[in-house]
Amino acid sequence: MDRKTLFITGASTGIGEATARAAVKQGWNVGLFARSKDKLESLASDLGDQALALPGDATEFREQKEALNTLADHFGAVDAAYANAGTGLSASGTEDGDPDEWQKMVHINILGVLWTTKAAMPHLRKSTGHLVMTGSAAGRVHISGSVYGASKWFVHGYGGNIAQEMREWGGRCTVIAPGMVDTPFFDEAKPDKLHPEDIARSVMFALEADPRANVQEVFVMPTN
Repeated sequence: MDRKTLFITGASTGIGEATARAAVKQGWNVGLFARSKDKLESLASDLGDQALALPGDATEFREQKEALNTLADHFGAVDAAYANAGTGLSASGTEDGDPDEWQKMVHINILGVLWTTKAAMPHLRKSTGHLVMTGSAAGRVHISGSVYGASKWFVHGYGGNIAQEMREWGGRCTVIAPGMVDTPFFDEAKPDKLHPEDIARSVMFALEADPRANVQEVFVMPTN
């Protein structure tokens, strides 16, 4: 059986890890990209031959490019890439915000998405592939002074633009927009909110859609 291959940033925990597990369960190969080498190798060992650990920093274009090339060499092609790595802020709003923290967030939430897209595009053209991005419900509403929300508005806008570009050659792009998810993103557990597995199922729904259909945006909100 020919297996498709998915590259995932932020793959060591949370939504990225859950998506890797869901993808392998549905017959995909996965490339696991994140800074935590130990966690990646443990996850890859758990997932077996369908997984490849690719330690690296999402804010470094060269490292993403090299990881994607390694993944393509290992499994023969890259059919999809998931720009999932992201971070939040400890201080909300603008007046109380920390410019140094903003810079770190922009490097991950905006530049990291650009680097995944740029590095993956040559592979996705070859495979008529699929790009997925983690946006946010915060990227579709106005929240008082929210710099984080604005970074996710970028993801939604850019995702729509890339969907138009990829449509020219048969590719697809999906933005997944979760509400609050119980992940290590937060300092305190949120057990009554969405779980990473809920978002992983949404990613796989978009990836497994018939090639004639581009599921361009998916909003997933907690019922509570």
